[in-house]
Amino acid sequence: MADISGIFAEIGKFIWQNILILDMIFAIFIVFFQRKDPKSIWAWLLLLYFIPIVGFVFYILFGLNLLNKRRFRVKEIEGRISNVIHDRYDSVREHKLGIDPGDYADDSDLMLYNLATCDSEITDDNDVSFFTDGNEKFNAVIEDILNAREFIHMEYYIIRNDELMDRISEALIKKADEGVKVRILYDAMGCRRTPTSYFKKLSKHENISTSVFFPAFFKWVHLRVNYRNHRKILVIDNRVGYVGGFNVGKEYIDKSRRFGHWRDTHMRITGSAVNELNIRFTLDWNYASQENLFEQKENFVPKPSEHGGSSLMQIISSGPDSSNEAIRDNYLRMIHKAKESIYIQTPYFIPDGSIRSALLIAVRSGVDVNIMIPCKPDHPLVYWATYSYVGELVMAGAHCYTYDAGFLHAKGMIVDSRILCYGSANFDIRSFALNFEVNAVIFDRHKASEMEQLFKDDLKHCTPIIRSDYAARSLWLRFREQFCRLFSPIL
Repeated sequence: MADISGIFAEIGKFIWQNILILDMIFAIFIVFFQRKDPKSIWAWLLLLYFIPIVGFVFYILFGLNLLNKRRFRVKEIEGRISNVIHDRYDSVREHKLGIDPGDYADDSDLMLYNLATCDSEITDDNDVSFFTDGNEKFNAVIEDILNAREFIHMEYYIIRNDELMDRISEALIKKADEGVKVRILYDAMGCRRTPTSYFKKLSKHENISTSVFFPAFFKWVHLRVNYRNHRKILVIDNRVGYVGGFNVGKEYIDKSRRFGHWRDTHMRITGSAVNELNIRFTLDWNYASQENLFEQKENFVPKPSEHGGSSLMQIISSGPDSSNEAIRDNYLRMIHKAKESIYIQTPYFIPDGSIRSALLIAVRSGVDVNIMIPCKPDHPLVYWATYSYVGELVMAGAHCYTYDAGFLHAKGMIVDSRILCYGSANFDIRSFALNFEVNAVIFDRHKASEMEQLFKDDLKHCTPIIRSDYAARSLWLRFREQFCRLFSPIL
């Protein structure tokens, strides 16, 4: 132990003595060897040279990208394997969607884009329920788990070893004992506070398997903050699927001293779109576990909604393994299509240049743009960068609000009371390009209006950000916003 401590002390001494040289090496690497956005490059250079030690540590954790291509090559191969399950390339080449979009013929361009870039089938037999309360959501989850007959596929960014997971685990173990196959996929960074022994104990049960996405370098040392699996997916028997923003932890059922009420959005889906969620889970599971679930083709038979659903839906995903920022592109296309209204809920609002410009154009073109963010930060740097972008839209004429009844974690957008896109992706550069995310795009006026009403109900617990108040904010607040915004491309 003493030898190891000495080695780390020597490494620290070397870094301290050569920090400027290391910063210069990283600067050369950033400029000439990594294809980053120019704004991101300048943000890293500023951080490295003006705050050298902090910049060095941040770049190691957030910016280094040496293993990216090699890590994701396996996922690209698995993406091609998935087409054995549903071969759609011919329909893309022939510009066919496979269904009649009906009243949404004007949106067939967006449907085709998702088909071409995400291999996302458009299905029209879905039924969707929305959850904004964690207790209601997880009560429904446990009930569906207890009704499982074949398999349960569970994928969450955060799974805590607390009372909520204990309730879920009890149901999972019960079904496993009945012969139901249970698979649990978790992210190493999101679950860094959950002992690995907790998952190993679960996997000792017959019919329960667990796997970790991007495990830590050492037990407690996570050198990769980027490229995390931020998805939240649950699939039961290919019959019921869940996707949205809730993780698994007691704070999500309003038992957090820090945040109080947790306002989030999750969707329960029945219908053929559940198969798309199952394929997304399987791709991630195969990559993490080195198991090929696609060999079990009987698990990929779409099952129509038992309630006769009629919602048109596509499941879209994005991440650093893809050359397209599909979720971000869907948001952008929806903003450009908006003629009447846009409603956005997000805990973090750090748009890239094109999203920012599109929203400003929408506001100045008479579109009613509404944005809701939390009233309290869980990440202060991100929050004040968020406030600066929201403030810019307020000054342009948008209606922006802070949610005061707890912490707002819902993530999504509704356009013209006809299309909605909700899921795990925040409205920021990290979700658009650096993390693995999954959203549902729903083409259904009834469901879009229902989600819009939920937004309007939340307004009862919001404080509007008034243009005159924002313009009169103190010099200190202006400095804080601008400083955080300066580094927003790397937040």
